Amino acid sequence: MRFTTPLSLVVSFFLTAAVHAAGPTPLDVFVPPITSPTAETVWVSKTQQTLTWDASGAPPNISNGALLLLRSNGITSPFILAKDFDLRTGNLTITVPWVLTGTTYQVVLFGDSGNFSPEFTIQTAD
Repeated sequence: MRFTTPLSLVVSFFLTAAVHAAGPTPLDVFVPPITSPTAETVWVSKTQQTLTWDASGAPPNISNGALLLLRSNGITSPFILAKDFDLRTGNLTITVPWVLTGTTYQVVLFGDSGNFSPEFTIQTAD
């Protein structure tokens, strides 16, 4: 019995040393570039629009729930346009919220990290 305890300590020490020597395991980070909307895009509030992004190279397992937000003038608004969708699909149809007409809108695609679209225009619905 006395021999088992020191042996387990030695084995534990070597396993811990091996893990530290190998370093941390890198995580897959997927930051898909947004392909639409572009700088030339004009959306009208209260209409259905499709957001697209390049999903090629997506890891097979994405653990984070995706989130899509609206941003204007450098400020991300509390408008959650969509949540808990699969980033591997490469597109998502949303309803544009009612907002004032402006040319500095962006969508922010969150998954592993935030990715901003170019600034584009949203026009207020009549």
